[in-house]
Amino acid sequence: MTTISNSLMWFRKGLRIHDNPALEYAAKNSSNVYPVFVIDPHYMKPDPGAFSPGSRLAGVNRIRFLLESLVDLDSSLKKLGSRLLVFHGEPGDELIRCLKEWNIKRLCFEYDTDPYYQALGARVKNYASENGIEIFSPVSHTLFNPAHIIEKNGGKPPMNCQLILKLVGEPQWLSSPLSTTLDTIPPIGDVGNCDIIEVPTLKQLGYEDIQEDEPPIFRGGETEALRRLRESTSDKEWVAKFEKPKGDPSAFLKPATTMLSPYLKFGCLSSRYFYQCCKEIEKEFKNHTDPPVSLRAQLLWREFFYAVGFGTPNFDHMRGNAICRQIPWNDDDELLAAWRDSRTGFPWIDAIMVQLRKWGWIHHLARHSVACFLTRGDLFVHWEKGRDVFERLLVDSDWAINNGNWLWLSCSSFFYQFHRIYSPITFGKKYDPSGAYIRHFLPVLKDMPKEYIYEPWTAPLSIQTKANCIIGKDYPKPIISHDVASKECKRKIGAAYELNKKTNGMVSDEDMQNLRRKLVEDQSEGTDSKRLKQKLI
Repeated sequence: MTTISNSLMWFRKGLRIHDNPALEYAAKNSSNVYPVFVIDPHYMKPDPGAFSPGSRLAGVNRIRFLLESLVDLDSSLKKLGSRLLVFHGEPGDELIRCLKEWNIKRLCFEYDTDPYYQALGARVKNYASENGIEIFSPVSHTLFNPAHIIEKNGGKPPMNCQLILKLVGEPQWLSSPLSTTLDTIPPIGDVGNCDIIEVPTLKQLGYEDIQEDEPPIFRGGETEALRRLRESTSDKEWVAKFEKPKGDPSAFLKPATTMLSPYLKFGCLSSRYFYQCCKEIEKEFKNHTDPPVSLRAQLLWREFFYAVGFGTPNFDHMRGNAICRQIPWNDDDELLAAWRDSRTGFPWIDAIMVQLRKWGWIHHLARHSVACFLTRGDLFVHWEKGRDVFERLLVDSDWAINNGNWLWLSCSSFFYQFHRIYSPITFGKKYDPSGAYIRHFLPVLKDMPKEYIYEPWTAPLSIQTKANCIIGKDYPKPIISHDVASKECKRKIGAAYELNKKTNGMVSDEDMQNLRRKLVEDQSEGTDSKRLKQKLI
């Protein structure tokens, strides 16, 4: 192979050295390799008006995680004789400037299915193609190429996770060991007049120092990702017998899950390497669990959402989304803010939302609880509104998975048993009858007797006084009656389902307006939205 003078490795996700085909190819037969990451104002610009610290699209927890991951990547590159070249600005502009300035002959970057990165990648690739620059953009963020899955399914994304392996079989790369190390990387050449910076701190990006009650639960970077993977897979029997539906959403001290999702989201951990590790462990156990509930299968669920998101126009919206049921959700910012800010008056829901703000992570069953409560269970607020809150606060927020889960949990797509509702009272009590989880994240209720911890408004005033928590003063009254609200939600969704069925999913704006009008007219006396809501405290 002819030696290439200058190669540029553009890091976006895939913030790792192990199993990084784009980086390996950039290093192959190159005289110089320029590893680049661009701090994107689209995600990073501070938003002082936001409901919690961070940018408009990302909370501080996720930004901190990214910066730590970049510091770790820079350290790993330095051990290989290189370093991370960091820029700040619009990524397309910065990349094209680097391609020109450094006379790049080969551009390498991991393929990304997110619409934002698709558009960004297309712009840079167009420039590279027009200027004779070789492009190498392999699929390595996922196990399979989503386009290949869709092709095998007749040109449409599969609507069932279990179809994935039936359609494409086991990954072809599984037949040979993945590359886990690089011995060296060619040096960086002359950088010319480019304004290269070090990985910035939160403060340098314009974020105020945040006083933490407890240290962040996640530390970003490949080093930590691989340490956690080793720790998670050291108990081989746990891996082999893992079942996703099982788990305790209240187990905050030692969650019965890998907690690797942020590392997969940023590509600090290769999903392919994780899958291969699980597969090797399964070989040692005759009675291991299988998809769709096994630990390995959780990566297949990830593939499922990536494929559906990639193959569905307007996947992140209700309108114009062919797989989404059209439902006349409430546009109620007051209810949304109460849910977001832990002021619903339901301790199980509020504690989960506190954990989300503090940790940037909550158990998958906790996510189910609060998503159901906001949408089809109680408040009937649009799933897109909840999606936006999760998108901002979750460290592991992933465009395809976040949208897919909100479509699922709101019964807008994938799952249609809208009568099955997560109770904001009994669901948490089943796992944590003493209320330890609530006491930790809502210390205002720490002295409330366990008999009342999930329904403190039912406690006699003498009990509230003794617990130093007067409901309506120190902690809010419930903003709705769960029994009444859940019945109303079922009625509304049932009517919406009938309309979708009648119109074969082609619900017009006029159809939606007529349905809203009918739902108001049919509403039972005393259950209209104004009387359903209690006064917000």
